[in-house]
Amino acid sequence: MSMWLQKQIQLNPRTRGFHLVTDEIALQLPELKNFNIGLMHIFIQHTSASLTVNENADPNVRQDFETYFNHSVPENELYYRHRDEGADDMPAHLKSSLLDNNLTIPVTNGCLNLGTWQGIYLCEHRNDGGSRKILITVHGE
Repeated sequence: MSMWLQKQIQLNPRTRGFHLVTDEIALQLPELKNFNIGLMHIFIQHTSASLTVNENADPNVRQDFETYFNHSVPENELYYRHRDEGADDMPAHLKSSLLDNNLTIPVTNGCLNLGTWQGIYLCEHRNDGGSRKILITVHGE
């Protein structure tokens, strides 16, 4: 029997950087155990943070991501016109668009079916981004 679930969850505030949030998301979705097979769509409801899936073991990977994006999209560029919310704001919007605002992850036997070394990252691009709202939609059986 086909089922749908849609739920908004809140992630704890994080400092600027790339943070593993797989467990935090899964803990807020006890309903996931009702799905034997399906797809979970994750959408972040913000324009200055993003989501991605990547290495979940070595914290150096997350630091390298932050270093790379800060180098690729620097603050205080003279050509930025949107400057009202601080030096980190326009770069945060650009980084968010480069990474993305949503993920689709398979669900198998009530669990996220990620690879052995994969985890969900919250990519916080603001110095003080605050808590982040995530809309989860699951469809399956």
